[in-house]
Amino acid sequence: MPLIYLPDIRLNAVLTGPDTGPPVVFVHALGTDLSIWDAILPHLPPTLRVLRCDLRGHGASDVPAAPYGMGSLITDTARLLDHFALKDAVIVGLSIGGLIAQGLAIKRMDQVRAIVLSNTAARIGSPAQWHDRIAQVRGDGMEAITAATLTRWFGTKATDRADYAHWHARLTAQNPEGWSGCAHAIAHSDFYETTATLRLPTLCIAGDRDGSTPPDLVRETAGLIPGSQFHLIRGAGHLPFVEKPAEYAAVLTAFLQAIGHV
Repeated sequence: MPLIYLPDIRLNAVLTGPDTGPPVVFVHALGTDLSIWDAILPHLPPTLRVLRCDLRGHGASDVPAAPYGMGSLITDTARLLDHFALKDAVIVGLSIGGLIAQGLAIKRMDQVRAIVLSNTAARIGSPAQWHDRIAQVRGDGMEAITAATLTRWFGTKATDRADYAHWHARLTAQNPEGWSGCAHAIAHSDFYETTATLRLPTLCIAGDRDGSTPPDLVRETAGLIPGSQFHLIRGAGHLPFVEKPAEYAAVLTAFLQAIGHV
């Protein structure tokens, strides 16, 4: 995968699709990487210009020393869009990626045409919760939080899933420094006031089994943005595009068509 050399960091990013296609940017969740979107790509319109990237501290991107600020994560994404000369993009942000999408929409209106806030909110959890988890990871590694995280992602029967071992291995393999850095950014992000000033097409997506960002929290965030849409995917948790890729892609495509992006 190509590394993009920015002045202070190398970020892993993959750009696919026709050169003149309408851009859609996918920003992943904490403890994952750009490959998390793989399942839905075949279901999306082939005309799209798709950018996926690994957050700092994740995947093949550099892992600076923690903590990270949300401003740095937003700036990383903005610089990638500048690098690829992408403007008027639709930003699809999952969890922490949704926080980044909200911040980018405030900071760089020239880059953002619309946002899709997936399984996210204007504020996720409390600083105390996040700092407790960071302390666990610092003390005992990623294994200390993996089981609880997967339960929040997939529900109380997460261990019954055929792919449980896969997700357990992926999360425990995450670099603790990168996870802690981004967790710190989430802990100190509160976008209620700024997100309420947004005036752009917005789709908010929730999974009815999501224990990390429950549907009511996502719906509350949708209520901050006038004219936003809310869609609930049933039978899915924090990663609905993994569990229901065709349905998720259909919802996303319908939104892109409604705003004239495809």
